[in-house]
Amino acid sequence: MPGMSKNKELLMIPGPTPVADEIYDALAGETYAHTDPRFVQNFKEALELTSAMLGCPGEVYLVCGTGTLAMEIALINTVKPGEKILVISQGFFGDRFIQLGQAFGIQVEHIKSQWGEQVDPQEVKKILATGGFKAATITHVDTSTGVIADLETLVPIIKDSGALVILDGVCATAAVDEDMSRPYGAKGYLLDVVLTGSQKAIGCPPGMAVVAFGEQALASRAAMTTIPAYYADIVLWRPVMQDPTKYFATPAVNMVNAYHAAMKMVMAEGLPARYQRHLKYGRAVRAALAVYGMKAIATEAVAAPTLSCILYPPGVEDAPFRKALAGKGLVLAGALAALAGKAFRIGHMGNTTPEMLTSTIKIIGETLQELGHTADPAQAVAVLQEHLA
Repeated sequence: MPGMSKNKELLMIPGPTPVADEIYDALAGETYAHTDPRFVQNFKEALELTSAMLGCPGEVYLVCGTGTLAMEIALINTVKPGEKILVISQGFFGDRFIQLGQAFGIQVEHIKSQWGEQVDPQEVKKILATGGFKAATITHVDTSTGVIADLETLVPIIKDSGALVILDGVCATAAVDEDMSRPYGAKGYLLDVVLTGSQKAIGCPPGMAVVAFGEQALASRAAMTTIPAYYADIVLWRPVMQDPTKYFATPAVNMVNAYHAAMKMVMAEGLPARYQRHLKYGRAVRAALAVYGMKAIATEAVAAPTLSCILYPPGVEDAPFRKALAGKGLVLAGALAALAGKAFRIGHMGNTTPEMLTSTIKIIGETLQELGHTADPAQAVAVLQEHLA
């Protein structure tokens, strides 16, 4: 893994994640004209690397914006106002598709799991059997809960119903397999749309929305004469993605350069090795924190490789604990909604290194001791390193 010398803090949240020096250097480089051949080449390569990472048989779009913009681009370019979608939610960010759909006049039905659990596939099947669904959305890893979706089960159920599969990969892409050319189920069903952002497992600063469309999704856009969007309309961006010398809206030159550098690092590591590294990191962190009596709300069977939502043991107060950690340069995220104050969220993805994980576990244990709680940092670090070995 690369050196992390430019990072002054341990940013161990579910995103943004630590940024490698090579990516910082690309971001801080001279701003080229958006038609400069050097930038055009970087843009082309960034598109190609993204397409290769996702096994995309259709088209990839890189647009300045966040993961939420990527969600919007994915939805309104495949589903018309008045059509119906099923939102399959396993947490706070899965729920966001409900508001998005409603904002554009899309009929929304939803199914929600208990936080920390996966949705019941049979309930999904029952709802889809009522008919008329244009698409279903799945959040691959929900950033609020650390639960990973069971694509092997859900994708065939959705495709059997005739609906498109829109996969929110914001907290999974580049750490968990999302191959759009790989079939799910005996009938060879594929993912139709995968969307993500730059700032999580890809390890780039926030600022790039990434959306990949398969052939069926592109056919859906082609069947629409207009959509309720301008900046988010892929038809207007398509000439730029096919030839980055073309102009629609000024690209974020330095962000594209940084994203290009990040994608080169992702692909240089190799996807199988990267996926295994993230699995190892997630299991190691949760096992180490368990030494402190800290339990993930997701069981290992459904826990994500990229982040964990960790319940506090009795007596540990959220705000003083995380404030004390921040004073030592370790930043963890609070929990959301009903879990606020009862848990914290820790990221273990992207450019995170074993050394960073070791420091994190050690600082957490020492801080617990300082706040008057029983903790054994040496044992927790030993458990971490045993799982990382």
